[in-house]
Amino acid sequence: MSEAVVWLIILAPLAASAAIGLVVRPFFNERREWAAPITIAGVAVSFILSLWALAEVAGQSGALDFTPHEWLSIGPLTVNAGLYLDSLAAIMVVVVGAVSLLVQVYSIGYMRGEPGYARYFALMALFTAAMQGLVLSRNIVQTYVFWELVGVCSYLLIGFWHDRPAAARAAMKAFIVTRIGDLGFLLAIVYLFFHQDAFAARGLNALEIPDIHTAVGLGVLGGAAATWIAIGLFAGAVGKSAQFPLHTWLPDAMEGPTPVSALIHAATMVAAGVFLVARFFPLFEASEAAMHLVALIGGGTAVFAASMAMAAKDIKRVIAYSTMSQLGFMMLALGVGAYAAAIFHLFNHAFFKALLFLAAGSVGQAAGTFNMDFLGGMGRRQRWTTATFLVAALSLAGLFPLAGFWSKDGLLSEALHVGDPVALLVLALGLVATAMTGLYIFRAFLLTFTGSYRGGAAAEEAARRGAAPPPADTQARLGESRLAMLGPMVVLAVLAAVLGLAANPPGGHWFSRFLVPPGGSATEVHFNIGIAVLSVGLGLAGAGAAWAFYGRSVLFAERGNVTPLQRFLHQLLARCYYVDDLYEGVIAGRLFRAGCGVLAWLDRNLVDGLAEMVGWFGRNLGRAVSQLQTGQLQAYGMAMGLGVLVVVIVFLVWG
Repeated sequence: MSEAVVWLIILAPLAASAAIGLVVRPFFNERREWAAPITIAGVAVSFILSLWALAEVAGQSGALDFTPHEWLSIGPLTVNAGLYLDSLAAIMVVVVGAVSLLVQVYSIGYMRGEPGYARYFALMALFTAAMQGLVLSRNIVQTYVFWELVGVCSYLLIGFWHDRPAAARAAMKAFIVTRIGDLGFLLAIVYLFFHQDAFAARGLNALEIPDIHTAVGLGVLGGAAATWIAIGLFAGAVGKSAQFPLHTWLPDAMEGPTPVSALIHAATMVAAGVFLVARFFPLFEASEAAMHLVALIGGGTAVFAASMAMAAKDIKRVIAYSTMSQLGFMMLALGVGAYAAAIFHLFNHAFFKALLFLAAGSVGQAAGTFNMDFLGGMGRRQRWTTATFLVAALSLAGLFPLAGFWSKDGLLSEALHVGDPVALLVLALGLVATAMTGLYIFRAFLLTFTGSYRGGAAAEEAARRGAAPPPADTQARLGESRLAMLGPMVVLAVLAAVLGLAANPPGGHWFSRFLVPPGGSATEVHFNIGIAVLSVGLGLAGAGAAWAFYGRSVLFAERGNVTPLQRFLHQLLARCYYVDDLYEGVIAGRLFRAGCGVLAWLDRNLVDGLAEMVGWFGRNLGRAVSQLQTGQLQAYGMAMGLGVLVVVIVFLVWG
């Protein structure tokens, strides 16, 4: 496979974006419907070439490492641009291409009639190109460039409806919060830059990803150096993958179009953080402290996000919290060394999570709202949507034999196999999150698809105004989504059902044998029947609890027997543990204003006061000296005489 063909994986969607932005929008705006087929064609080419790349890597023992091209020189250091296609990149480009292609097809129906139709498809194509470039980058600076381009695209797509204040705020919030994490990524690159001499002594380039892997194996990077670089990289991953404490942007990102949410949560932005840790996995392995940090943040976020999903009312927010939780599972696995299990879960998660969002979009477009308080009964009018959502929910809950079962139980079994205290702690957290997963996803299913219809957007608007709800017969106007939307959902449902077993056949775990960490060797993903039974039992227990509480679409608050403790816990979860209040109300509010007040006082009283004192001193010193210039010759003569007398006295006393 030639280098030019691999470049086309990035350039095909990039060319589609450029064609829409530079040709269709300026010159053929009345033909803006051309944007969809152009984007689909570009992404389809990228996906087909990604399959070819996967076959090429699978057919040989090592990575396709092409000769890098000099980009720029900084003193003795050369920054290159190039491609690195190993087993990890081969898996990721297929995931990105497949999910993006299905989302673009779905968008034809979902975005029909939108004024920004061409702009939407141009940005989606650019988003896909940026993620493919991030995955295939050979140089860490090149990775960082595509990393930031992914962030810019997410900002523009989350704020696609920029005339809505909530969407504009959500886009800005996502941009700012992820930039905080990206500072750590940048500092890691700077650290490597200033330690280039140690690399050069071994004939290595400090910014080349394969050379960084080699440096770890040779001991050039180890101890404190490996720890600090790994923590910097992980900070960037925490921001992009919405792990605690940089998680607050992800639920608000639901203000963007639903296909954007599907792409962000399944295959692009949030997956980038997990990919980054996996890409530099040998560096993390060289630092026990970094590995423990990754595992604990991942396990804690898995439980933390799952608990918030249990109280969310917006179905898209429930799925968003689910994404945070599942990414926590992946980080947990990477932190205990389960490299193949983590990427296997990322692979499966991409398809069932995209399906959950697309099914939610189908519901939202029919009912006009995503608020589950005003949904219900959608299963009677949207049978295909209901069936596909149920498949994705079962896979997310990790129930046998769907894809989520194989990957989630695999990573939990790996944690048990490692067996150290940190691994056992995060295993316990993972099991708790598994039970919560069954509860929140079937709560969403029951409130949305079962029971009676509660009025949709009309009832929500009436409740906002305090008016009487509309007649219940509005359900008669509900219907199934267009074929362009249902087709991708059905394909994703099939993949969510069979991919786990396809990658884990009776003959052995093909996925783990193919996905070998850099510098490592192939290892089987351990499967523990006890963990599998326990995990499935916890998932079913969560689903059973959801049925007990919400099977008749009755919320806690409507039962009339809510205790103060239950009310407090519900409020705590609904307000997301008040972390947003802490960030926006205290840190970005009071503390920021107080800090600005202190700086303003220092500016007025110290900086301005010092400048004014210097000016006053100059003015008054000149005035004092000017008093000596009287114009009287006798005064000048007396001063000269006194001066001579002083000189003579000094000479006589001190010689």
